[in-house]
Amino acid sequence: MPAGAYQRNVRATLVGLGVNLVLGLTKLAAGVHGNSDALIADAVESFADIVGSLIVWQAISVAARPPDDDHPYGHGKAESLAAAGISTLLLLAAAGIGFHSIREFFGTHQVPKAFTLAVLLGIVAIKEALYRWVLQESHATESAAVRSDAWHHRADAVTSLAAAVGITISLIGGPRWAGADDVAAAVAAGIIAWNGWRLLRPALEELMDTQPSGEVMVRLRNTALAVPGVDHVEKCLVRRMGYHLLVDMHVHVDPQMTVERSHAIAHTIKDAIRREMTAVLDVLIHIEPSRRGGPTRA
Repeated sequence: MPAGAYQRNVRATLVGLGVNLVLGLTKLAAGVHGNSDALIADAVESFADIVGSLIVWQAISVAARPPDDDHPYGHGKAESLAAAGISTLLLLAAAGIGFHSIREFFGTHQVPKAFTLAVLLGIVAIKEALYRWVLQESHATESAAVRSDAWHHRADAVTSLAAAVGITISLIGGPRWAGADDVAAAVAAGIIAWNGWRLLRPALEELMDTQPSGEVMVRLRNTALAVPGVDHVEKCLVRRMGYHLLVDMHVHVDPQMTVERSHAIAHTIKDAIRREMTAVLDVLIHIEPSRRGGPTRA
């Protein structure tokens, strides 16, 4: 991992960690003193964000380590494990918030105090701004874990907004509508669960070495076919390792070609692919005798 990308990821994670700690304590205190179950549930989600940020912090530190004897391909999978862990935390937080809101809905309700609405609106603005900044950093560094952390911030903003809507209805409707606070918490739980599943799937796909998009495969094949002496690309297998792609490719060349020449072509293919696609960390070329009359493009 480039040093600059590592530093940006750590900075984004630590900023999010500090903001979540302050906002979580603020929401918990306001929820307890302001009679708002939605605000207390929102505080729980913020504390889950803190755990998630700690996981990301450790994951990007591990992923930045160079390859060693036990991990010859590097430690990039730590990113995927962190993304999967954060997504699981989102799902667990959604389940906890949903259960709590349903239980409280059928219990005794108190109308939240008006100041809780002002607290929530301020929190929504802060968390949305934090989400946008962290997401921008994740795109710049191509970090799946930091991207998951960004969506954790967006989920927190959504729960705060839902709680604000519920509190507004309770304040306008009075005691008869006090349960709107709990309904808002349940809606927020559903949104958090959807985000958790949406982030969990790509993390699991990466851990299972799922091939990248068709566009990536086409670029790899066409880059190799553009090298003089390449007749055909038979196989192209790609897996992701954190920020990087590892490529295995079977290339057909003239069967009468010397070993030295075919070896040079393999190096030319590797250099061309790494120059064309900076995310590619390594390319393993397997040379085979050509059985086709001409090049085939994907």
